[in-house]
Amino acid sequence: VQLQASGGGLAQAGGSLTLSCEPSGSLYMYSLMSWYRQAPGKERELVARITSDRSTNYVDSVQGRFTISRDNARKTLYLQMNSLKPEDTAVYYCYVERAGNNYWGQGTEVTVSS
Repeated sequence: VQLQASGGGLAQAGGSLTLSCEPSGSLYMYSLMSWYRQAPGKERELVARITSDRSTNYVDSVQGRFTISRDNARKTLYLQMNSLKPEDTAVYYCYVERAGNNYWGQGTEVTVSS
């Protein structure tokens, strides 16, 4: 499984960015799809996840600001990030599970300036 993430960049506080991740093959194969992030000097943390039946969960710090979604037709996982804060600065990683195995994509860097 190959994961291609994109959409990171520089944003101002209060701005928005949309991250995308395109796993190989149909999204129906993936029971769980998630976004993680790792800020400098910190451990990697789960940001949001979405199951195959589109149930979602978010870390408290992004609740109400970020939205995770999966478009099966476009074979793409998204993370819409609004009202960005400097503390959202991190490398963001997509993660998927399929048939008991898990896979990580390469990171995409998000920098939020104050």
